[in-house]
Amino acid sequence: MSREKLTRLGAVSRSAADVEATEVLDKAEAQVGFVPNMYANMANLPGLLDTYLHGYDLFRDKGGFTPPEQETVFLAISHENHCEYCMSAHSMLAAKKSGLDEATLGALRNGELIADPKLAALDHFTRVMLRTRGNPEREDIDAFVDAGYEEWHVLSVILAIAVKTLSNYSNHLFNTEVDDVFAEYEWPE
Repeated sequence: MSREKLTRLGAVSRSAADVEATEVLDKAEAQVGFVPNMYANMANLPGLLDTYLHGYDLFRDKGGFTPPEQETVFLAISHENHCEYCMSAHSMLAAKKSGLDEATLGALRNGELIADPKLAALDHFTRVMLRTRGNPEREDIDAFVDAGYEEWHVLSVILAIAVKTLSNYSNHLFNTEVDDVFAEYEWPE
């Protein structure tokens, strides 16, 4: 970890959780099979974790991107926000679950140009949206569409930015420890 914990709050354990936190932790565990450290921290405000889980599912299920494209978006956001936890977690998901090729994953982890032109356009547009705080130029949108996306995909990128902002910023405050399941992909290397 390259930063210190900025909050006095601790992870919420099941044994100490109130009813609302227990419900959202149960929901989280049902979705991923365990309670990641990030979720235990976010459960200090159950609505935060619940909002994250809901938005994350909507992006995955209705965002219109393939699994490799989804990870491209999540990794671009987490790289721009320098979230070590999410870079580690999404690197593992990209490699083991979403089918993102090793060269593209390496480029995303290092902030380098991606060889695949469509994924490169998606990575670039996502970073433009972050760097301009949601104020891209018309040319940015046109280039994104010219790469093979629809204009409504811009809204999917916004959804992903909202979801990752919740997790990235929470992880910054908590200096969230990377779970063992993601440790092989810890970032930065």
